[in-house]
Amino acid sequence: MTMDKQEFLASSGLEVQTLEFWIEQRWLIPEETAVGMRFSDVDMARARLIRELRHDFGANDAGIDVILHLMDQLHGMRRALAQLRGEIQGRSS
Repeated sequence: MTMDKQEFLASSGLEVQTLEFWIEQRWLIPEETAVGMRFSDVDMARARLIRELRHDFGANDAGIDVILHLMDQLHGMRRALAQLRGEIQGRSS
């Protein structure tokens, strides 16, 4: 499911300035379409994570930046490992 900016703001409870800052920091990267930004369920989950990092764990902006970068790397490595595993299993069949 995707939502426009207003729907995302209403669902996430974020203020416009906060969302714009998070997009500027590239913590959220909505899809750009002809009718404007579209946010996915992944964007919503990431917004919840950022909020938890800030409010529940007390992470500052620099800390959030590092945490998100490391998580993105981890997810990329997991995708690469799954692809490699599939290729290996395909060869052994």
